[in-house]
Amino acid sequence: MTHDHPAAPQRGVSRPFGRVITAMATPFTADGSLDLDGAALLAAHLVDEQGNDALVINGTTGESPTTTDAEKECLIRTVVEAVGDRAQVVAGVGTNDTRHTIELAAAAEKAGAHGLLVVTPYYNKPPQSGLLRHFTAVADAAGLPIMLYDIPGRAGVAIGTDTLLRLAEHDRIVALKDAKGDLAATSWVTSRSELAVYSGEDALTLPLLAVGAVGVVGTSTHFSGLDTLRMIEAYELGDSAGALALHQRLLPLYTGIFRTQGIILVKAGLAALGLPSGPVRPPLVDATADELAQLRADCAAAGLALPE
Repeated sequence: MTHDHPAAPQRGVSRPFGRVITAMATPFTADGSLDLDGAALLAAHLVDEQGNDALVINGTTGESPTTTDAEKECLIRTVVEAVGDRAQVVAGVGTNDTRHTIELAAAAEKAGAHGLLVVTPYYNKPPQSGLLRHFTAVADAAGLPIMLYDIPGRAGVAIGTDTLLRLAEHDRIVALKDAKGDLAATSWVTSRSELAVYSGEDALTLPLLAVGAVGVVGTSTHFSGLDTLRMIEAYELGDSAGALALHQRLLPLYTGIFRTQGIILVKAGLAALGLPSGPVRPPLVDATADELAQLRADCAAAGLALPE
């Protein structure tokens, strides 16, 4: 990391998508087809009962690798109709093909989305110049505010700090979902740009707040949304001890939801609560009885009940 960045601008607090955002599961029926009624019900639950300011639809937790473009568009329309008057709907549109990403962004905007989540192109591992070109092309073509998604563990390549700072100059690139796990790199981004940083790892939300993040795009927040909101608000009010106490209580669920691929346990937990979920689509597999039992234990350790 070089230290020859320009002087940091005066940073105001900007939360373009609120504080707590859940990357929503996509409910399916028993035969694996799309459950749009279930999606509307689940979205309403997350907004009205779990304190979410926004929802990401068609993220990885929404099983976007196995939903068709037509299904993605239907999901956005359904969720916008269900909660769009009281929460923002952010559409996951990122792929490893710039042209396809631009097409998905246009479809999401037409379907009523309020913002776009654009992940780093995965598997083909473009260089930083390619990432800059990709994200800029999407932002130029789109008419909605964009949240970049930096997750090198899945994409195979990180968005470099200098690349992020250049992208932050684009009027429509307003936020970053940060799943890099590098607090020093995030500190450079928050100190040298106006990007609103959202934690992309549930368990790192509080540490990231300390270096300038404004919220979380969560997975366990299907169940812990209200308490996570309380944690963020406590930190913002200067109650660092209260925020830490909530972080430590929720940690078993923040980490436990990822004992296997996150959506597997989210859907198991939603089903236990009687909420719309359904099976996962292959190549994912549904939770085993032992995994569900462990999830119940992790929820209990976090002070959250998951019915038998």
